[in-house]
Amino acid sequence: MSFPSLLRRRSLIVSVASAAVLTGCSSGSDAAGSGGSTSVSARARARAARDSRELLRQYDAVLAVHPALAERLRPLRAEVAAHAAAFEEGTAPTASGSASPSRTASAAASPAVAADEKSALASLAAAERSLADQRAKALLDVPGELARLLAGVAAAGAGHAYLLTKGDR
Repeated sequence: MSFPSLLRRRSLIVSVASAAVLTGCSSGSDAAGSGGSTSVSARARARAARDSRELLRQYDAVLAVHPALAERLRPLRAEVAAHAAAFEEGTAPTASGSASPSRTASAAASPAVAADEKSALASLAAAERSLADQRAKALLDVPGELARLLAGVAAAGAGHAYLLTKGDR
């Protein structure tokens, strides 16, 4: 089996798992929690959305410097965008409104990208892995649906890190 077909198969598996997570968790509310847990959830959702948007900026920066990676990165980037949208779905208008200025600011200060593809992919993999670890820790502090969403997105991020580094072995 060739590497591109293996990568497509693994990307498909990660995509299906992510879609299931997003479908099952993004439309639910955290209303089961009371008082303080609602604000904890809102802050956690806003942070997760912001973190996903930052990861999107990193994907975009790598794609701008290394357009030959587009076929490999496009499905992963699309999932990161879906994760950001799922987190933003549950945020208050002021929290989701704050995402727009950061997108505008991101155009001015693009993340640094390594000149060689292998290093650029390693950097993306490290960012995915770090964010997955951060989300796995955060899910312990939030209620129900948001914890499930964070867990699923953390698992997808770990899958992305694997896919980004698999071609280097």
